[in-house]
Amino acid sequence: MANVLYTTQTIPIDHVTIRSLKPFEDVRARLEALAPRIDDGIFTLLRYGESTRALRELEACPPLTIFGQRDHGALLAIAGLTRRSIQYDIGNPLTASKMTRHQLSAGLYAPIRVLLREDGDDVVGFEYDRPASVFGQFGSEEVNAVAEQLDRDLRALLEAAAN
Repeated sequence: MANVLYTTQTIPIDHVTIRSLKPFEDVRARLEALAPRIDDGIFTLLRYGESTRALRELEACPPLTIFGQRDHGALLAIAGLTRRSIQYDIGNPLTASKMTRHQLSAGLYAPIRVLLREDGDDVVGFEYDRPASVFGQFGSEEVNAVAEQLDRDLRALLEAAAN
């Protein structure tokens, strides 16, 4: 394949776990109340060139919203297991645009994936890779500054949901 270039890079990642002694459903409900699902109508506005209106609506949103979710616990039924585990995509389109305008590849990691899971001993935990460590691979001061704020916002959100 003479027209293809392939490179790899190894990067250090800070993996974060936040545990809670609260019931899984309580933590889940609190997270979904604090970070509601993003209004997909915003993306429709952008597709039709209504960027000023979309910006106004995004500025009125909470700092972080849920873009999507997948029930990983349900997948374990294939193996005959019963576990509760939900993967969330959490982020903010304005935050993402502040990074991708400087480094388009940052879009690979925005929104951030967060796993809410229940261990066998009924301990609930959030897991995620710290945004500043993930986005740090791009070596951009502008991206790093935004990622550091995203770190603070995400940690505050997950701690509030776990508390």
